[in-house]
Amino acid sequence: MSEDDPDRKRDSGNGTDPSRDGRSATDDGHRFETTIGEGVLRVRRPGTRWLSSGSGGGFRVASAAYNVSVPTGFSRTDLDSYVAERRREAGFPEPGPTLLTGLALDHARGARSGSVSVVATAGLSNPATLPMDPDTVAAAADADADDATGGTTDSTTSTGVAGADDPPPGTVNVLVVTDHALDDGGLTTLLATVVEAKTATLLAATGFSGTTSDAVVVGCDLDGERAKFAGSATPVGAAARACVRDAVLASLRSRYPDGGVPETVDAAEYGVRTARSTDAFRL
Repeated sequence: MSEDDPDRKRDSGNGTDPSRDGRSATDDGHRFETTIGEGVLRVRRPGTRWLSSGSGGGFRVASAAYNVSVPTGFSRTDLDSYVAERRREAGFPEPGPTLLTGLALDHARGARSGSVSVVATAGLSNPATLPMDPDTVAAAADADADDATGGTTDSTTSTGVAGADDPPPGTVNVLVVTDHALDDGGLTTLLATVVEAKTATLLAATGFSGTTSDAVVVGCDLDGERAKFAGSATPVGAAARACVRDAVLASLRSRYPDGGVPETVDAAEYGVRTARSTDAFRL
């Protein structure tokens, strides 16, 4: 796990490494300040309403959101207490929505466009895929399992030993803030827009739709200029999509400088391939 000076400010400017000293201000003067210390990344922006898909997520108002790098062998289950301890160690007293990652924060990268700023960390040791021909994939997996063990497999095949309760061994985490005010529906739409952009980026860059533990936090300014919508065709949504793309790609390039992204789920340390079939029906 990477540890840095907790007083060092990180710039989140246009798709670049946020390790440079300094702060980033959006065009209308609002502050978007990132700091990394003791393996904790803080995105600080007072007066922000957040929506998190991570553990203990949902809507909340807070001055900051966090991305915490957990050590190898992490096994804590009291996550609220653990996060509070890590914030105290890093000198960050303000509570806020928090994501966890097994990735060193040296690989955190940011991007900014218009009213939107994004910070991302991207690791792919636990990729996930959703084949469009599940029956063929499931049959191949069953055949492989029969050859190896004489048994059968579930319709979701996986590699490695990480279970649902294990910490994220890689994870793609994305934190997004806009200077605009959004209602609950708009903030939820922004989260969906960000997830779509993350998925599109990963599919284009790696062939995977994500990892087994991806999470997103989105935030808006309670006092900002109101935006009714945040979908892909809106200024907020378009800026978020571009920023997510560039921040995730930059983090991937940092984590895999020689292009060593796992080529398949089977080649990854952990991973899952959803080969389940369903009964589609007509309404």
